[in-house]
Amino acid sequence: MRNWVRLFLKIFFSASIICAQLPAPGAVSEDRSADGRIRRGEHVVVVVWDGMRPDFISAQYTPTLWKLAQSGVFFRRHHSVYPSATVVNGTALMTGVYPNHSGILANHAYRPDIDAKKSVDVENVAVVRKGDEVSAGKYVGASTLPEILHEHGKNSVVATAKTVGLLFDRHADGRSGKDVFAGQSIPHDATVEIVKALGAFPPATEPARRDEWTTKALTEFLWKDGVPGFSLLWLSEPDDTEHRTAPGDPAAIAAIKSSDENLARVLAALDQRQARSTTDVFVVSDHGFSTIARSIDVRKILRDAGFDAVTEFASEAKPGQIMIAGNGGTVMFYVIGHDEGMTRKLVEFLEQTDFAGMIFSKNPMPGAIRLEDARIDDEHAADVVMAFRWREDKNQFGAQGMIDADWQRAAGKGTHATLSDTDMHNILIAAGPDFQKGLTSDLPSGNVDLAPTVLRVFGIAGARMDGRALTEAMTSPEKPEPSSGTAVVGNTLPSGKWNQVLKYSQVGSTIYFEAGNGGFTRSP
Repeated sequence: MRNWVRLFLKIFFSASIICAQLPAPGAVSEDRSADGRIRRGEHVVVVVWDGMRPDFISAQYTPTLWKLAQSGVFFRRHHSVYPSATVVNGTALMTGVYPNHSGILANHAYRPDIDAKKSVDVENVAVVRKGDEVSAGKYVGASTLPEILHEHGKNSVVATAKTVGLLFDRHADGRSGKDVFAGQSIPHDATVEIVKALGAFPPATEPARRDEWTTKALTEFLWKDGVPGFSLLWLSEPDDTEHRTAPGDPAAIAAIKSSDENLARVLAALDQRQARSTTDVFVVSDHGFSTIARSIDVRKILRDAGFDAVTEFASEAKPGQIMIAGNGGTVMFYVIGHDEGMTRKLVEFLEQTDFAGMIFSKNPMPGAIRLEDARIDDEHAADVVMAFRWREDKNQFGAQGMIDADWQRAAGKGTHATLSDTDMHNILIAAGPDFQKGLTSDLPSGNVDLAPTVLRVFGIAGARMDGRALTEAMTSPEKPEPSSGTAVVGNTLPSGKWNQVLKYSQVGSTIYFEAGNGGFTRSP
């Protein structure tokens, strides 16, 4: 077995329990109201740095974020949900639930009720509209944070440089939200004044300018009448540049610095409005990032092996065909008719490849982990999901994390969505009146925890979520006890042995996937 398998097995058999080692925070003064209750922040601002890795936070690259972390809480063990992709994690951030409860299971998914010919981009405006149409308005199967806040009389604004923002408050027409996503808006005329002042939304080839445009749209226009209860700013960098280059590339470092400059604009705008002291600021990323070691043409490999595998149907789909939806570091396989024999054949084939890292199946299959155990199962889920293999090697710029990935990008470029350590670990920093100062939290946390934590700040209870409020970081801390575990699954085939290992942490009922990998050992 490979060294990483031995390491995970050692963790599994020792049944280790992680003990919380929280450094003593600095002195915290509690501002109490006349009735003795702790006074909460009046505003929450969430700033998402798309694709930001925690190892690139530094006084050199991110001076604004670095300073903010010193004045608040740095969550050292923060996690994406799997798949570690943008739309999946954006939805987790804004709903507090795992993908199996939100229905957003991948960036690219096959939804024949929306498009019977090919997979869809789940954040595409037309797809979202069609998804709501066929689901009675429940394309996202859980209430989002803006929607919950509206129900409690709080206003919000959403400004995203990507179309992902449409998912979070798409029913906002005539309500208390004003949203801008990739230069479009809800209500539909909300960008007219912005475009007059800032010019047209910049082209996709200029992501840093798109981010600056979106930041100014938020601070100069959506905040014109005051800072609302809740604000979300989603920056496209460093993700956009790292896809075209790689983590650690000078251009990617420049992209990180541009996100830091936009964070500085947000904080300066809060200062100008004298709202900084009453605002809790969260800076989070949706996922980490890795470098592609090999670009794998899964469709060709399957077809060469005799599978009728396609990325688009030329005619009506036939039982036994396999629709493939690539998601960078993860691939979704939809077996038409859900044929058990074909699904088993597919799983066994993948287990014997040199690129499969983790394999999940909707129904029980030898050597596979159930989709429901990975929190990625629902009525629209794929029959088989595969995360590519990864290793800890460094790329040409010294950044750790090499993965195999699908055919959409070349080797040497950046991508994500695997269960690698560098994809699954992202950033979270919180600072403001409801949070301790100078604390590094070693308790596991995740993107599903953001929404329940924001609701805790506003004193709103009753929302059913998979995540938890991060009370250990707040001014009246509660310190839950975490645990860790490992799932080990294998399958013996005539040609050899398949093993896969999934490591996770847990706090209460909330599970965080740390990393997962697998491999095939061929018989002598």
